[in-house]
Amino acid sequence: MGAVHSSSLALSTDPRFVPVTSTLPPCVSKVSKSKSNSSLFGRTRREDKILGPPVSIFTSTVAQNSIFSESLPLKCARFEMGTKNDEVAGKPTLGFVEIDQDLVDKMVYDALVWSSLHGLVVGDRNVKISGKVPGVGLVHAPFALLPISFPESHFREACELAPIFNELVDRVSLDGKFLQYSLSRTKKVDAFTSRLLDIHSKMMESNKKYEIRLGLHRSDYMLDEQTKSLLQIELNTISSSFPGLSCLVSELHRSLLNHYGETLGLDPRRIPANAAVSRYAEALAKAWIEFNNPKAAVLVVVQMEERNMYDQHWLCSVLRERYNVRSIRKTLAEIDAEAKLQPDGTLLVGGVPVAVIYFRAGYTPNDYPSESEWRARLLMEESAAIKFLDNKEDIAKVRKCFAGLWSLEDPDIIGKAIESPELFVMKPQREGGGNNIYDGNVRETLLRLQREGTEEDAAYILMQRIFPTISPTTLIRDGICYKDHAVSELGVYGAYLRNKENLIVNEQCGYLMRTKTSSSNEGGVAAGFAVLDSLYLT
Repeated sequence: MGAVHSSSLALSTDPRFVPVTSTLPPCVSKVSKSKSNSSLFGRTRREDKILGPPVSIFTSTVAQNSIFSESLPLKCARFEMGTKNDEVAGKPTLGFVEIDQDLVDKMVYDALVWSSLHGLVVGDRNVKISGKVPGVGLVHAPFALLPISFPESHFREACELAPIFNELVDRVSLDGKFLQYSLSRTKKVDAFTSRLLDIHSKMMESNKKYEIRLGLHRSDYMLDEQTKSLLQIELNTISSSFPGLSCLVSELHRSLLNHYGETLGLDPRRIPANAAVSRYAEALAKAWIEFNNPKAAVLVVVQMEERNMYDQHWLCSVLRERYNVRSIRKTLAEIDAEAKLQPDGTLLVGGVPVAVIYFRAGYTPNDYPSESEWRARLLMEESAAIKFLDNKEDIAKVRKCFAGLWSLEDPDIIGKAIESPELFVMKPQREGGGNNIYDGNVRETLLRLQREGTEEDAAYILMQRIFPTISPTTLIRDGICYKDHAVSELGVYGAYLRNKENLIVNEQCGYLMRTKTSSSNEGGVAAGFAVLDSLYLT
């Protein structure tokens, strides 16, 4: 029996251009289950006994314990910038000028203490071994001091889309011929994509079919200021990070508002509960149950140096302590050295059978410095084939959130992008942040591609640039408080699990809010462009 898996190609992150396939990403938080969502689980008594109570991101009656005491004052840098226009600000609080400086300093201090006590941490990039040795060189994860205001109707819209995208990814990932055809031009000019497609092709030729399929996804959106529409940025199907830390930021903000909310005029109940890590852990545990081998483990595929390891450890900790499911962390090179494939398809790593493979690495060419890593990827991957979405109502919902997207085979759109590059984003077949092309660089890249006349244009797509609301925000990184104008991006986690035709899980699993300065084009937290945030529903 093969390890539980999702599909295998971590390529374009947008389902409209090149639908992606890939693997299993993370999650957990402790919240009560709302009656309105109880039908999503359909559990057996056996599952209830093993999994414990289900959770909901919409209901939380647990008050956070306050750790606030007499605080030492911290001074915020760049605090002179201010605005009194709350409608433009987007924050559910007073403008910068109207918040007492001493109050902000106390909130910052208390937030830093809370982060340290509750594990809202990452490895310090200034400490060499912080990405390898747990507990060494810790620093708080970057975060916003207060949650960002967000329309409740759009938040629920994003949550309702999650199960639809879950099903879409599963169906697309199973249509091997479609994937190969869609990426055939890209394969000619992108070596990384080509190697992934080669693995995919070998799996198709082997005709192996594993019936248990698990997908952990995250769909990212921005709220367009001009149209007031929720538009999708990308769909992540591999290494959907921060389910653990995103839950903690929501708890941090709720704790701050429990203590300071009356002074600020803010209600902590307007921050939606975030059970991302619980929901992801539950999906992984259910997949583990379906595998039906109590000795098997979850294999977490990691990078050699991972400063964001604690987000991953939160998930592994919940799996172990709540569900008694063991996990093992290995790099691709270690898997190549230690893994063996049994005749029945069971993957052994260090002699331990693997039930679920959860990729937190393998999505960038940097993760494959040698043939060893490619051999490990080939050993783990499997695939098959099926149809696309056929529900007209679901199709309409999905199309509503799509921003404009074009291949570079359209001369008219290329001309428009050269004329007005600020209205477009060029995206390559890459994940991980820091790869997109903006503004004048869009024009320069398009003109270069035209001059050279090669097929390199197949490695890119053009996407409509979204212009979200700009808000004055307080950002905290490395213990230093900054005030700046910022924009935010909402990610909604989803989990999908089926065994043959039996659909076991298909639901949204919580959210990730990331805020970055408006002058920054990229938005990755781990890449250093953004901070973690949460929602204040309006």
